[in-house]
Amino acid sequence: MADSSFDVVSEYDRQEVDNAVNQTAKEISQRYDFKGVGASIALSGETITMTANAPERVLAVYDILQTKFVRRGVSLKSLDVGDGQPKQSGKEHRLVGTLKRGLSQENAKKLSKLVRDEGPKGVKVQIQGEELRVSSKSRDALQETIALLKGADVDCALQFQNYR
Repeated sequence: MADSSFDVVSEYDRQEVDNAVNQTAKEISQRYDFKGVGASIALSGETITMTANAPERVLAVYDILQTKFVRRGVSLKSLDVGDGQPKQSGKEHRLVGTLKRGLSQENAKKLSKLVRDEGPKGVKVQIQGEELRVSSKSRDALQETIALLKGADVDCALQFQNYR
């Protein structure tokens, strides 16, 4: 019998991120507490820039964005905002977040070590660029591995693809 396998990747849906940013911008323009504070949010490439004239307002914009991400099914781990504190530039405060895609080598090694140490017997793990290929003769072992990886504490969003 041939081996069954699946891939572990770290991706996000670009359209859902775009929709979340647009919904956040719309909410900012409509809410009374954001009138006159110069609050805005913009998505360009892989960065999301949030600006306002006070650090509390920037953090409020970030909170709205997080809410929209959760509602649209985008993992909060796919957005990296550094220390999460707005930086002042001139009269405005700014918070810049970058979208993360792909497993870093460090995370891939951490996950493969976790599977080898705590995963079921007979499961093989290979690092292939920015993804991880997990294979085994037993589909039940693969299901156990997925459950193990879902509970793993890593700083990136994990998705499981090509299960066959």
